[in-house]
Amino acid sequence: MKITDIQQLINNRLKTDSKSIPEDEAKKIFALFNIPVVEEKRETDINRILEACRKTGFPVVLKGISETILHKTEKGLVRVGLNDESQVLDAVKEMKISAKDNIDAFLIQPVVSGKREFVAGMFKDPQFGPVIVFGLGGIYTEALKDIVFKIAPLNDADMEDMFDQISSKKLLNAFRGEQAVKKQELKKILKGLSDIAQAFPDIKEIDINPVIIQPDGSPVAVDGLIVLEKTRETKNKPYDIDLNVLGSCYYPKSIAIIGASATPGKWGHMLLTNTLSRDYKGKVYLVNPKGGKITGRKVYKSITQIKGGVDLAVVTIPANQVIDLIPDLKKKNVKGILLITSGFREVGKEGAKLEEKLTKAAYEAGILILGPNTMGICNPHIDFYCNAAHAYPIPGSTVLVCQSGNMGVQLLDFAEQQGIGIRAFSGSGNEAMVTIEDYMEAFEIDDLTRTVVLYIESVKDGSRFFKSAARVSRQKPVVVLKGGRTSMGGKAAASHTGAMASDTKVFNAACRQSGIIQVNQPMELLDLSAVFSSLPLPKGNRVAIMTLGGGWGVITTDLCAEHGLEVPKLSKGIIERLNNILPPFWSHGNPVDIVGEGDPSIPKTCLEELLKWDGCDAVIHLGIHGKRVMVNKMIESVLRTDPAIDKAQAQFFKDLILQFEEDYTQYVVKLTQKYEKPVLGVSFLTDEISRTLYRLDGYEYKSVFFPSPERAVKALWGMCQYNDWRKTHS
Repeated sequence: MKITDIQQLINNRLKTDSKSIPEDEAKKIFALFNIPVVEEKRETDINRILEACRKTGFPVVLKGISETILHKTEKGLVRVGLNDESQVLDAVKEMKISAKDNIDAFLIQPVVSGKREFVAGMFKDPQFGPVIVFGLGGIYTEALKDIVFKIAPLNDADMEDMFDQISSKKLLNAFRGEQAVKKQELKKILKGLSDIAQAFPDIKEIDINPVIIQPDGSPVAVDGLIVLEKTRETKNKPYDIDLNVLGSCYYPKSIAIIGASATPGKWGHMLLTNTLSRDYKGKVYLVNPKGGKITGRKVYKSITQIKGGVDLAVVTIPANQVIDLIPDLKKKNVKGILLITSGFREVGKEGAKLEEKLTKAAYEAGILILGPNTMGICNPHIDFYCNAAHAYPIPGSTVLVCQSGNMGVQLLDFAEQQGIGIRAFSGSGNEAMVTIEDYMEAFEIDDLTRTVVLYIESVKDGSRFFKSAARVSRQKPVVVLKGGRTSMGGKAAASHTGAMASDTKVFNAACRQSGIIQVNQPMELLDLSAVFSSLPLPKGNRVAIMTLGGGWGVITTDLCAEHGLEVPKLSKGIIERLNNILPPFWSHGNPVDIVGEGDPSIPKTCLEELLKWDGCDAVIHLGIHGKRVMVNKMIESVLRTDPAIDKAQAQFFKDLILQFEEDYTQYVVKLTQKYEKPVLGVSFLTDEISRTLYRLDGYEYKSVFFPSPERAVKALWGMCQYNDWRKTHS
């Protein structure tokens, strides 16, 4: 069989009512793509069946093949271990009865010995294309669902990760007297499936269950199913976005707020006041048919009345009026519309039609639409805050794109509060023209962007999303929170492997494979943005823990273990050095309980000793920063209850501990820079002056503090995940 023969076979089958390829033909295709298959004979005549059994040698496996029955086992069309001709004859009769004589032929196979069974397969996902499946096979496939997914095409790192991901991965090692699985042979199966999927788009599903591991570790496919479906023509991305134009929307030299309002609380007023309340250097024009003045500024009745140029139109007028703006915007050579207005696709069919009409008109006019139904954008690097948030985060290196506007503005507020710098923000809205993929690709080529953070609920083009993320991740971390990540139900599928899939599982697989770091809580988005923008990547997953209090050290150790981080034993050398610093009753192990914290030099000295240690790749320190909150409360209690206490002395003491914490945060920055290892702090106690990041002029890195060990460990784990992915995909 040749490639051309396979395509002809597929074409012929698609012309018939049958949309599958018989098992024996499927195995011929597998063999052509280097997938090891069991030897077998296909026969219809009973005498030839018996002859084939004799030549194969008893015991044998007998299978009935039917065009209309995809799953033979469920219909009793598979018999294993037939020991003589009489058993074969009985099996043939019973199968014909079970299938109501609807059997096209019989397959005769030798019994393949082996105690381990796996499943391998492929299905076409409507968003991400061909997905390769691997996991525990046989009768356990659907019962235990120990299955992993990867988007085709596969590379060696992808296949190794599949082996590592399954819960039953120990079965790949030597097992009950049988040799370890020959992984290179197993990879041939997965690679073959990937190549078949790429070569023949009309193959919808492939199911190989089981793949039996023979005693010598060799895998062999003893069953196979191929399901066909004529490939539908997929629409190319409807609008090609000029990334330079998209980037320029964040650097407008002039904006026109169309729908400007004098009424506080209305969009036309919020956007105006937010923009004007900062030090934005560009020109701001107001447009409203009523004219007059708003905030003391002239209001133009039409954008055409504006004498100067307009780079960005910020539009808040009703949805049905927006399309009428396009001719005037074209005359003014406006390149971008920030379309705040809702009432489009999100409201139903009529809104969707209106959105499509508007988008087509804008595209033909050479105008880019951001939105509609967006909360706006911001670029702190030019003090441009044109969104619904009364939040003004400092300039930074984290890009934040959110499909939920409310989520976005709340995260902006938190970023401002915690001192987390933002490169740019966009509420992507309905993504009529500019999609999540466009934003990723635009900020991929942006030198100021260090981390891309996304909140998404859906993607319009899964394949492009996957490819874009994989490319961006090689240079910059991509962090994603997926809304609606609970199962959306299994797909209607003919194969076992296809039936195991869901939108969520495939999306998660695409993220893992493309290097995306997924989080489960909104705050984790900014936690990871904080560490990625402020700390060096760890070279490994070994963690040294320094704590005030043994219990928190134990808890943090547990959290590290649960997230795959190692807490190694201290070396003899570092124990000896710490003995010279700490009192005799310190923990003498990792975590390091520094106990004698009264001397302010002790935490600094111990931290540096841990960073010097070549046995760790990162340090988490707990309870040293934030102690001032407890001390200040103690002082307030003393002042309220003891009139003899000198208030000036008490204030001096408060100032002293505040100074210690400031000195400590600066020292942490210096040590991070010196040893190029990430240092993550846990404050526990916070107040109005507490924040996540502390800067020191002249230093690349920052001090990072979280209010709980959970958040610190998760952030470090995300960094380790990303670093591991980069190592295997460089």
